[in-house]
Amino acid sequence: LFPLFPHSLASFSLSSHYYILSVSPNFSSETKTENISFLTAMNQSPTVIEQGISRQHLKTVSCANVLTLAYQSLGVIYGDLSISPLYVYKTTFSGKLSLHEDDEEIFGVFSFIFWTFTLIALFKYVFIVLSADDNGEGGTFALYSLLCRYAKLSVLPNHQEMDEKLSTYATGSPGEARQSTAVKSFFEKHPKSQKCLLIFVLLGTCMAIGDSVLTPTISVLSAVSGVKLKIPELHENYVVIISCIILVAIFSVQRYGTHRVAFIFAPISTAWLLSISSIGVYNTIKWNPRIVSALSPVYMYKFLRSTGIEGWVSLGGVVLSITGVETMFADLGHFSSLSIKVAFSFFVYPCLILAYMGEAAFLSKHHEDIQRSFYKAIPEPVFWPVFIIATFAAVIGSQAVISATFSIISQCCALDCFPRVKIIHTSSKIHGQIYIPEVNWMLMCLCLAVTVGLRDTNMIGHAYGLAVTSVMLVTTCLMTLVMTIVWKQRTITVLAFLLCFGSIELLYFTSCVYKIPEGGWIPILLSLSFLVLMYIWNYGTTKKHEFDVENKVSIDRIIALGPSIGMVRVPGIGLVYTNLVTGVPAVFGHFVTNLPAFHRILVFVCVKSVQVPYVGEEERFVISRVGPKEYGMFRSVVRYGYRDVPREVYDFESRLVSAIVEFVETEPGGGEGSELRRRKEEILEIMEAKEAGAAYILGQSYAKAKQSSSVLKKLAVNVVFAFMSTNCRGTNVVLNVPHTPLLEVGMVYYV
Repeated sequence: LFPLFPHSLASFSLSSHYYILSVSPNFSSETKTENISFLTAMNQSPTVIEQGISRQHLKTVSCANVLTLAYQSLGVIYGDLSISPLYVYKTTFSGKLSLHEDDEEIFGVFSFIFWTFTLIALFKYVFIVLSADDNGEGGTFALYSLLCRYAKLSVLPNHQEMDEKLSTYATGSPGEARQSTAVKSFFEKHPKSQKCLLIFVLLGTCMAIGDSVLTPTISVLSAVSGVKLKIPELHENYVVIISCIILVAIFSVQRYGTHRVAFIFAPISTAWLLSISSIGVYNTIKWNPRIVSALSPVYMYKFLRSTGIEGWVSLGGVVLSITGVETMFADLGHFSSLSIKVAFSFFVYPCLILAYMGEAAFLSKHHEDIQRSFYKAIPEPVFWPVFIIATFAAVIGSQAVISATFSIISQCCALDCFPRVKIIHTSSKIHGQIYIPEVNWMLMCLCLAVTVGLRDTNMIGHAYGLAVTSVMLVTTCLMTLVMTIVWKQRTITVLAFLLCFGSIELLYFTSCVYKIPEGGWIPILLSLSFLVLMYIWNYGTTKKHEFDVENKVSIDRIIALGPSIGMVRVPGIGLVYTNLVTGVPAVFGHFVTNLPAFHRILVFVCVKSVQVPYVGEEERFVISRVGPKEYGMFRSVVRYGYRDVPREVYDFESRLVSAIVEFVETEPGGGEGSELRRRKEEILEIMEAKEAGAAYILGQSYAKAKQSSSVLKKLAVNVVFAFMSTNCRGTNVVLNVPHTPLLEVGMVYYV
């Protein structure tokens, strides 16, 4: 009858001694610590999962390895960046900016593109930002994770000191620079500043999600619109319909995983970059070789002097030339830093510069083709091959951004900043390739809505530019903190970085803000919507955890009540899932007073995230005992990094039982005969309980605002948070808990 009983349970912390178990085949190493037991080696998982190049801390050992990774990165990282020539000039000259016979505007725009590409993409991202990795991982959350560890800004409510002993939880040398200490003290003295930093990071994340809506839209629509040059009578509605069909196809194949088609990505991207660079050289030589002189920064000054405010506004189109640089940083974990730098510096960078140069040379002699300059600049004999490659390149660019969004959402879920979603691994070998059905279809609907609603790549470009510049500004600000707190750089160095790159990005950001009425409102609306939902979810889960912590009950008291309420222990193992790492949640007391029975062997399982990208299997589990030995209760804290995804690739129940058995075998308490017999009896009891079956016990709690709460809090908790909790994936789905032995208990929390 017990499998019908639902309840939740958390472990009770006792002041006793535990041991670090270095579980090798002979289990010979024991090291005494305080109040912690560390199970640092387990039975090896039958499936070996590749965690990515950086995850394995693979160092480049030969030129062949570097070149191979650099070639592979072309199809994964640079898809978004390489398709920008489709729409940069078109969007830049979409406003009131007029062309004159002296071509000063065209020369000035190309000069801006060249120096923006050189300063932001090459100097900032390739030379500086790529070095700010978190155990080989990049992206906004990697920078935030570094800051959380070094400045102790952890927002995870169940953080423990033992988490800081993880091998990937390095915090650098103990020496502190004066400015680093000052910044840390500021965050410690002002707790609200930590929350502001979280909101700032979430804002950048939401803008990155907005990129994933706009990138497929503008890429596919720009690529398909080229067909109108050869078929002028084709109505615009058909271009939109074809674009929508391609978009639906892109999102429909996501469930099969990138790895099934990734082998063709690199060749297509390589062919695309070689073709546009070759055409760029051809156009430069044929139409206007003098365009080379525009590499001088003097032309930027001449451009702004002659065009004034209209030239400043047009810079929102220039910034589209560096879309995709954030993807380059975010996908750092799949390749080595050196391979990404080699691919960009020696291939992607020169190819794109030549492409922009050739298109500018063509425009200088064909002012009337400004709104269709890319396809007009293609020589007639190679138009259709380039058109086909451009369409495939747009698909690849869209694929890269969509995959990056899946990773971002996964990280947000790990940090309790996004409602629970089902995360599916599409590759058994490559760790980072995941698929999230809800997010996939949501992105598809948003892309279709933008495509059908706007139909104009210029307006989409204005929206795209605002999203891109916002994310870059967030990265610059976070890098400033990283340079101060983590790298401990001198103040003059940090200020030079902030002023140099921040001023450039602020110039582009202000020009994009001017375009808010012309499409720039789209990323603002999307990002603010996501930000509100993510913050409310984080607020609600934090308040629920605080309620659990404040209302913990004593396991000794519950056991003492056993005879009076007729409590019994039934055969089997109970795996009780809880968010608490210490103490017993109130929901367990609620359960046992109504259904006074639980399993002979009880394990309180806490699956939690820590502020590192990955946690090795040898450090995954932390086992300890709850209460006296005769209680037969244990606690298992299962730790995952923010890039880890819990998944059912091995028998979790069997691994957990073997871990508990190993813990009992190496538990301190003397080596006398009576103690050895007790251990053997307990191990036998554990194995018998395993044979009797296991039940997975989950607490289903509901949060409600107190009656004295403000109207805004009631709206956030009782309406928005309740709606997301009801409609998001259940905890059992996220944790891959079997349905048959699943038990649940409900309880209302007033926060």
